[in-house]
Amino acid sequence: MKVCVGQVTLPGDEFDMSPLESNKKIVVGPGLAEFEGMIKIIKPGILRYREPATYWIDSHQKRYVANKGDLVVGIVTQKVGDIFRVDIGSSEQASLSYLSFEGATKRNRPDVKIGDIVYANVLVANKDMEAELVCIDSDGHSNGLGVIRSGGFLFQSSLHLVRKLLNPNCVLQKTLGKTFEFETAIGMNGRIWVRAQSDIQTITMANAILASEHMNNVQIETMCKKLCKVASKMD
Repeated sequence: MKVCVGQVTLPGDEFDMSPLESNKKIVVGPGLAEFEGMIKIIKPGILRYREPATYWIDSHQKRYVANKGDLVVGIVTQKVGDIFRVDIGSSEQASLSYLSFEGATKRNRPDVKIGDIVYANVLVANKDMEAELVCIDSDGHSNGLGVIRSGGFLFQSSLHLVRKLLNPNCVLQKTLGKTFEFETAIGMNGRIWVRAQSDIQTITMANAILASEHMNNVQIETMCKKLCKVASKMD
């Protein structure tokens, strides 16, 4: 059966290409795969679209599967030679070279320790090999990536909630930002790091994020205002 954007899909369904221009380059995301010149669905969920031409399946899954270009929050678990092993919540640990940090050289090595939290970009993702991470962009700058050592709180959420938070239409962070000053690092692997000006504000943020998964924007705004009011009295 052919499906269109916004419809519920099942594995084996075909992606309806008729509305697309034949010469347009299509970016196929998670849940979609090409078979014999046709794009087919390989995961159950909802077909989503983002301009200019990115398509993926929005589905619930327990384990994260690394995809090239994903921003992830990982935990350094081991150092093997010049490579750090990083737990990103997938079936295999990812690798992170010491040269994949801004300004890193053989003499000027980054200060990375076992147990550190890193915010990184997935450079290589292949089903036949471990994922490779970097903490720099294409210009060699950190641009917000790297080791996170400024306290805060790290917690796990569903992958569906992460995609919801990263949606430009989600009002949660905008609503909380009217009351709190905070920092966040949201990983596509379901890990979220938050830090506000106090422990109470930080925990309030984490609770608001977790509670928002099945709420619409109106409900999120109401919930955030109530939590912020309570946190302000306790702080």
